[in-house]
Amino acid sequence: MKTNIANLRKEYTLGALDGESVHPDPVRQFEEWLQEAIKAKIPEPNAMTLATSTFEGKPSARMVLLKAVGEQGFSFFTSYESRKAKNILQNPYGALVFYWAELERQVRVEGKIVKASEKESDSYFRTRPEGSKIGAWASPQSKVVPNRRYLEDLMDDFKEEFVGKTVKRPPNWGGYVLEPFLVEFWQGRKNRLHDRIQYRLENGVWFIERLAP
Repeated sequence: MKTNIANLRKEYTLGALDGESVHPDPVRQFEEWLQEAIKAKIPEPNAMTLATSTFEGKPSARMVLLKAVGEQGFSFFTSYESRKAKNILQNPYGALVFYWAELERQVRVEGKIVKASEKESDSYFRTRPEGSKIGAWASPQSKVVPNRRYLEDLMDDFKEEFVGKTVKRPPNWGGYVLEPFLVEFWQGRKNRLHDRIQYRLENGVWFIERLAP
């Protein structure tokens, strides 16, 4: 018998959130929640949904990994020839969603996406495992390929090319930073009366507001 998904429900009881207890800076508040997710041993707590769109407003979304967060914003890395990169060229505005089910928490971020500096991209690329470095050269990301073997052959070719050499960052691969202008923290609460605290940037000042669930 199939499960009726309309009847799937969970009561949220783990925490609460109010505008007086949060940090005045949304990035600092995010960092606190991220550290709590890490301490809770949530698998890949830096996993986030990245939503982009074309100039016509046609959206697409995918999971990527947050690799840095700070005053500038939220950083991730990818091929500059990927679908997401092409979207960003057409429309530089995007959104992120983090969901930590074990803590009954969600964070939404909206902002403008800009390219990271070459120095930042080089610095992160050097930290990647050797296989991932070669994979960045081998994968024609988001393009149609004939089969798995085609990718494996490309990987083998680049492995051979880089034998005894330092694998430098491909020119078509690097970082982006989403500079936030809206951040929302969601904490699940009983009876679906969830806590939603929103930070809205206006003229360089963050305003903190409570939203109805």
